[in-house]
Amino acid sequence: MKQQIEWQAGRISLTFVYGDSFPISLAHVEVESGKEAERSLSVTLPHAIPLVEIMASGRGTGHWITNARSVQTTLGQSLRYTSCKCLEESDGSHCYLDMNSPSFDIAVHLHLFVPQGQRTVRSIVDVTNIGDDSLILESVVPWSASFGTTDDSGITDLSSWAVYECTNECTGEGRWTRTPVRHYCPDLHASLAKRDPQGCHAVISEGTFSTGTSSPVGVLESKKLHMCWAFQIEHNGAWRWEIGQDREDGYFALSGPNWKNHTWSKCLRSGEQFTSVPVSVALGDSFDSAIEALTSYRRIIRKQMGRASQSLIIFNDYMNTINGDPTTEKLMPLIDEAGSLDIDVFCIDCGWYDDSGDWWPSVGEWVPSLKRFPNGLHQVVDAIRDRGMIPGLWLEPESVGIDSPIASELPDSCFFQHDGKRLIEQKRLMLDYRNPAVVKRMDDVIDRLIEDYDIGYFKFDFNIRPGSGTTYDSDSSGDGLLEHNRAYLRWIDGLYKRHPELILESCSAGGMRTDFAQASHFQLLSTSDQQDYRLYPTISTAAPMTMLPEQAGNWAYPEQSMDDENFAFALVNTMLGHYFLSGYLNTFTASQKALIRQSIDVYKTTVRPHLINSSPCWPLGLPQWTDDIVTLGMMDGEVCLLAVWVRGTERSNITLPIPNGAGRKGNVRIIFPTSLDNRSWRYSWNVESGTLSISLPSRQYAARLFSIDLSQ
Repeated sequence: MKQQIEWQAGRISLTFVYGDSFPISLAHVEVESGKEAERSLSVTLPHAIPLVEIMASGRGTGHWITNARSVQTTLGQSLRYTSCKCLEESDGSHCYLDMNSPSFDIAVHLHLFVPQGQRTVRSIVDVTNIGDDSLILESVVPWSASFGTTDDSGITDLSSWAVYECTNECTGEGRWTRTPVRHYCPDLHASLAKRDPQGCHAVISEGTFSTGTSSPVGVLESKKLHMCWAFQIEHNGAWRWEIGQDREDGYFALSGPNWKNHTWSKCLRSGEQFTSVPVSVALGDSFDSAIEALTSYRRIIRKQMGRASQSLIIFNDYMNTINGDPTTEKLMPLIDEAGSLDIDVFCIDCGWYDDSGDWWPSVGEWVPSLKRFPNGLHQVVDAIRDRGMIPGLWLEPESVGIDSPIASELPDSCFFQHDGKRLIEQKRLMLDYRNPAVVKRMDDVIDRLIEDYDIGYFKFDFNIRPGSGTTYDSDSSGDGLLEHNRAYLRWIDGLYKRHPELILESCSAGGMRTDFAQASHFQLLSTSDQQDYRLYPTISTAAPMTMLPEQAGNWAYPEQSMDDENFAFALVNTMLGHYFLSGYLNTFTASQKALIRQSIDVYKTTVRPHLINSSPCWPLGLPQWTDDIVTLGMMDGEVCLLAVWVRGTERSNITLPIPNGAGRKGNVRIIFPTSLDNRSWRYSWNVESGTLSISLPSRQYAARLFSIDLSQ
């Protein structure tokens, strides 16, 4: 007999069904769409699939023919409902669903959470071994659901769906593609064989770079059905998401590491429990609506964690500037110029600790070099403070170079290992934060640098990929990596407790770890190490898909050799993110410095107040890597901040639809740069369609930042 549970949480309502002969599944979702909640979206999921899926050694996969899916599992099908408790707390709505599998001695506790006023659901699963024999987990999926439909027929048309996914590599982050679902899930007429298709499309991370090859964020969109799922996996290590089909509907499933892809397994002895990585899912009636819900969720989670965003002006001496070779002589002119430009933070990047001239393999001791700073680092740090800026330092807190004395001082148990041997990758060892001695040592390092030099900002970088994890004191290498990842974030939390005013930036070879686990703990994230300013607009524009716009540390590195248009183009790269500047400031002309001052003033007075409340939109859609026109908008109520980059285009004009603009007057103005000739950027607003038409300079690299006020 089918029974159901209805849960109203924030601006979303979920209905689950279950029975004596089948597990809990999601059957219906209703959401208030749009910031003003002007309309509702009602989605039916007529095809029931288990909400939680589990694989374990010796328990079978449940697949009739072997395949690579993480769903349709024996354990998932065997779970039966036992109880439900829904609570309203100060932070939001909680739903606790308990189920077990008597035949396989497993108890499952599913925790669903919707923050106050939100329409995004976070899901976490606890799996407990209630039997006498050990349980070897190989996969835990805390969320799986069918696509669903808004069609009264109850039939899902997979040909109407498309999936968005992101391809990343170092200096090539944020390459989003939109692909018809039927490309991955062809119509196989599976009903004739009386069995479900066996394939799926899986997007998988590897090892320590959580976003090294792709992103733990995806979108499923059906324009025909006016519905869109957006989802993310909130983990700073290995993960997997997949889409597929059965004979009745499409499905998507989200999980952390597993055995097949990441050599992860976890042995649970009788009474022991494992907690999955969190995943979160948002539903909207359009792409922008779903991303707005995910953006709002990210912002409130960070607020609940006490991680209020600080959109500071950051100068870093690395990119296109000192490049890891800081000295007192090189830094002092930069400090003087940065202080005159109203910059908030001056960060000294890699190399400040190195006496050898090769900063890469010497990391780990974190003692300032006397060769680089003959009068001590104090001279430089004091100069930064004297110019009204917060001093910052670069560190790699998870790495020790093979040439560092720390490599021989610490025992093997402090490092990642493979079968008793230290893992060495690119002349680096990786510290294991499961070890209390590692935590104690790095606490002492940070405390010493703050006490001795009054450091208020740290850039935490990470540049190595030492395989799937560590086999030392773990059930599997993937288990060792997962628990290290969790311990590392606990260490970050401890730093904030001891130093509440500390500002932390997360960098991993640029944007190789821009997952929400990192984003929820750090004030800002570096989005790339890409050094060509002409390529950066695609990275800047894609960043809000994986992090809050006010966290996106997009590099602006103007150079003295640039003409004014290229110089302004480089500055616009950072202006709808967390303002992040580099370059030889002391070589710039007076007009170039004036452009920087203008951009900082506009950022502080006009951009920043809106950015911290905004949600992104893409009037031309998510850009491709080589698009000749790139756009990004930030909507804050009735104000849209819009960046437009042209990259050698031959087109003379574009027309851009602005969200909620139809039927409203728009007060449009260029807010940066205002000191250059804007005659080739003529623009007009169409009230009826809510679109902005702009004439463009042809065969140039140029950019403008617009403000559109729809309250007029």
